[in-house]
Amino acid sequence: MSANKPHKGVLKRFQITKTGKVKHKSAFSKHLKSSKAPDRLRRLREDKYLTTAEAKAMERLLFRRLRGRTQPLSAIRRSPSPEESRKLKAEKQAARQAAVKAAE
Repeated sequence: MSANKPHKGVLKRFQITKTGKVKHKSAFSKHLKSSKAPDRLRRLREDKYLTTAEAKAMERLLFRRLRGRTQPLSAIRRSPSPEESRKLKAEKQAARQAAVKAAE
């Protein structure tokens, strides 16, 4: 069975930041600019970020966790670092030993 592959068109058009937000260029900014106001053109030059709902839909295309522009960084589930894993394992083991001593 083949592995899940990310959507190539999405990868070309969107950029995923280090924090998991999805950045993209504004639409309507490539041509026919003479009929647009200067303040509108300035707004269109800014990069935009996907909303939470749009980011959720994008997750299905890219097979990875993303976050929208309004989600906190804690919304992304991440694996603990090796140091954190060892610390959690030691805490669980200490709790188990305390439970065994209490049962005796």
